[in-house]
Amino acid sequence: MKSAGARLLAAAALLASTTGCLRGCPSAKPPIHPNPSMDDQPKVLAQTSSNFFYDGSAMRKPVPGTIARGELRDDPVYFEGKESSGAFVAKSPVATTPEVVERGHQRFAIYCQPCHDARGEGHGILFQRGKVPTAALVDPKFVAYPDGQIYDVITNGTGLMSGYRWPIPPQDRWAIVAYVRDLQARHAVTTAAAAPATAAAAAPAAAPAAGARAGHR
Repeated sequence: MKSAGARLLAAAALLASTTGCLRGCPSAKPPIHPNPSMDDQPKVLAQTSSNFFYDGSAMRKPVPGTIARGELRDDPVYFEGKESSGAFVAKSPVATTPEVVERGHQRFAIYCQPCHDARGEGHGILFQRGKVPTAALVDPKFVAYPDGQIYDVITNGTGLMSGYRWPIPPQDRWAIVAYVRDLQARHAVTTAAAAPATAAAAAPAAAPAAGARAGHR
């Protein structure tokens, strides 16, 4: 009686004799794939068409009301800069720290400085080359804006400015608000310090005294 090992060896020899070889031999026939993988199975590829769905698109839209993980916007103050009443919040919900201001400085330099310039005076590249009117962020009008309104402008844009809802995440938008407030505060200090010197230079020269005029006769 043959052992199990002998039987296995005989089966291998028989298979080799019928196929010519077990591995490495060229053949015009497609290879046998006893364990199909996901690479070879029928599947939907991105942006492809489909005869199965009525609109001909293989990719399906999310069910209405679907919220992606981590994308729940349940805090209107943080995500919209508004109270539940719809009014803009007066102060940012993000604490202003040196780290937050520095982060805002970095984001400002990337997204805002090209138009509003480094000092926020509205003399960026659009103004320099095309005389396009650009908001001066240090103007009293914008100093009076509540923090939520500045956040809203960054998010949704206004006038010629497009919104930055997608390129800048909420945390960075609030950081930019903090940096804009820092710009405004430093501009106010600089303006106040320069005011006396400007006033003195603009004042007319005092008329000479009567005695002094008489002495020149």
